[in-house]
Amino acid sequence: MAENKILSGLEINTDVIEKMVSIAALEVDGAVSMANKTVDIKGIVNTGSALKPVKVAVRNGAIDIDVYICVKQSANVKTVAEAVQTNVKDKLQDMTGNAITRVNVHIADLAEEEAEAE
Repeated sequence: MAENKILSGLEINTDVIEKMVSIAALEVDGAVSMANKTVDIKGIVNTGSALKPVKVAVRNGAIDIDVYICVKQSANVKTVAEAVQTNVKDKLQDMTGNAITRVNVHIADLAEEEAEAE
């Protein structure tokens, strides 16, 4: 069940924050989709219960975010991850008025390039 977080006198449901993060992350060129699977510590793909691709923690009015994305195979992963961090932080700070203390971007998968139609 989603929690409501009070941010600067404004109450925002965590599901809404997660949606904002998803939108901001997918605005970045090279980010294809939100991840629908995660890799555990041993490197084995966890295909059990669906895990959310965005995790939000609010502490003392500041927001920590973990976002799991799939990136184009041809994209520079470091560049895409840095752009996602910046875009998510900027958009969320603008939309909520709260400090974003951390945006951890996890590259969960690479998307295969689709064959060009001739």
